[in-house]
Amino acid sequence: MVTGQLHSSLRPHDRAPRPRAASGFLIAELIVALAILFVAVIPLAYSFLSDARLLRVSYERAVAMELVDGEMEILVAGEWRAFAPGTHDYPLRSAAATNLPPGRCQFTITTNLLRLEWKPDRRRGVGAVVREVKR
Repeated sequence: MVTGQLHSSLRPHDRAPRPRAASGFLIAELIVALAILFVAVIPLAYSFLSDARLLRVSYERAVAMELVDGEMEILVAGEWRAFAPGTHDYPLRSAAATNLPPGRCQFTITTNLLRLEWKPDRRRGVGAVVREVKR
């Protein structure tokens, strides 16, 4: 056994040089893999963002409907008598109103109709929530 000497064929740092074509194929393969990744990931990311926006709008609409329904029940029970005929700004006093986008609530009294409407300031998204009761 020979100590301290390595055979020239067993040196770990010597490798056969790679042909340039093999390096080119490796880079091309990497580019194709990245392209496939982007083609798959970008639509998924857009889909997640779209779903999040839809969920937010649905939640805000549900909160607006719940608030308007609750306030309308109070008004129909007799609270409407505290208002003169015409259109009035109606404050939503619930803590859940902080979850709504900016908007305003209006209460309208006519001769035979009570109408409570919440309208967002921006047209995009939730939309108006209206409840009407004949008296």
